[in-house]
Amino acid sequence: MGPIDRVNMTKSLRPLPFIVLLIIAGCAVAQAQQTTLQVDLAKTSVRFTLDAALHTVHGTFQAKPTALQFDAASGRMSGEIVVDAKSGETGNSMRDRKMHKEVLESERYPQVSFRPDRVEGPVTMGKSSVRVHGMLTVHGVDREITVPAEIEMATDHWSANVHFTVPYAKWGMKNPSNFFLHVSDSVEIDLSATGAVFQSAAKNPGQ
Repeated sequence: MGPIDRVNMTKSLRPLPFIVLLIIAGCAVAQAQQTTLQVDLAKTSVRFTLDAALHTVHGTFQAKPTALQFDAASGRMSGEIVVDAKSGETGNSMRDRKMHKEVLESERYPQVSFRPDRVEGPVTMGKSSVRVHGMLTVHGVDREITVPAEIEMATDHWSANVHFTVPYAKWGMKNPSNFFLHVSDSVEIDLSATGAVFQSAAKNPGQ
């Protein structure tokens, strides 16, 4: 290689460090983005299923306005999903009164909440199967749980389906079984949520 060729190669390589810096900076900006998952209550449902000796009881609860913050790079999540315990209904007024008075004690414990703190598994555009860890507050007691979640992410909206079991009798709530009717000691919960996605710059942990 002659002197002229070396000079030309040196000139052509000069922009490379600048380009590399731009790429690194772009990656840093992307990693610094924090995602806010706003919950659309009109498209969100909380359903429960309780097995009984003669039939299966189905019911619903209503969620309250909320939003979650999620950092895809670290898997950290914050925020709170709050459910109105008083809104629980099964379609049978007598059964509902007993549920609220004797089982949920919803006058004393008017809400159930889940505070997620991390997502286990990668969340990508499209569908992802992950596990969400956090604290579930029910009947006035905080309990650490990890629940499976099917999440679908797009640039402007998201959705998630979560299914888990609550062993309510083991957790200190009354089993309403009697001589004529026996029901399960646990209840199945299905949460389906959807909403809008917003991106913002993540805060520096040192600030």
